[in-house]
Amino acid sequence: MTWQVLVHGPLARLDERVSRALVDTVPRPLSELGADLGNMSVALPVLACAAAYAVGRGRWRAALYAVLAMAAVPLLVVPLKEWTGRPGPLEPWAHGYYPSGHTATAMVAYFGAAFLVSNRLVPVAAALTAATGTGLVLRGYHWPLDVVASVALCLPLLRWPVLVARYGPGVRADPRE
Repeated sequence: MTWQVLVHGPLARLDERVSRALVDTVPRPLSELGADLGNMSVALPVLACAAAYAVGRGRWRAALYAVLAMAAVPLLVVPLKEWTGRPGPLEPWAHGYYPSGHTATAMVAYFGAAFLVSNRLVPVAAALTAATGTGLVLRGYHWPLDVVASVALCLPLLRWPVLVARYGPGVRADPRE
């Protein structure tokens, strides 16, 4: 995906056509509501509350991994935004839209919170992340590939919180270690 964005290849051109067909196909307040779920002022308090809950239940290491995963989001997303310099759907003069920081924030915060509180909340995290990405695309804040790239980028970030949530604090990535 990144290569296609950098060279403005066929996938990036298809992405732009799809985006133009989707922008403003739903009322703006609805798409903005979805997009706002990825704001740090919305997503971070959710993760903070879940981390506090986990610490209160003696799961401080799981909370630490989830918080560290969230801290890694800007460290990964910002350099990619700078490197690709992709313009926005509605702001062709502005650059730095690939990958979507809001989608990355939503995904890591909501899935991290779900893993800390209860695995039964994973579908809620998925729905909130999907609503964020969909809102960003429908409102015209991001191209669809920006959102997909963020999901792909964040899957490895969630590896440690998932393993710790499922198997406990002494877990190793490779059971042979």
